[in-house]
Amino acid sequence: MPDSTLLGPRILAACTRAEADYDVHDLLPAALDELGLVFYPVGSEAGQEAVARVLALSMLAGELIPREYTFRIRQRHGHELPLTERLAELDDECDVLEYGDRTTEQVVAEVTVEARRLAAHLTAPAEPTDSRD
Repeated sequence: MPDSTLLGPRILAACTRAEADYDVHDLLPAALDELGLVFYPVGSEAGQEAVARVLALSMLAGELIPREYTFRIRQRHGHELPLTERLAELDDECDVLEYGDRTTEQVVAEVTVEARRLAAHLTAPAEPTDSRD
């Protein structure tokens, strides 16, 4: 009898390109669950928040400079995602630093505080992971 450990990922890996359009949507949530990973439905707020948190970790690890981090957040979410609203505002401030009364260092410090806040609150999705919704 074959080992059923990680059967979902094996089935998913065996899908051909032609099958992928039809089968992956049903197979992916269970396969990720078997691997202990979280499935975020496309376009979900929980998925957008997860992306913001991963970007925060990248900035804190030195892989992104603060300006690039705020730009990416505003580019992906604008001012629409409550979790990242302050980062979008800080990106706007970066655009007009020479006209304001704040320094680059002050804005970078606040971006770093926001990135730490996001990175410190890694949570499971609040939305269901059923891809057929």
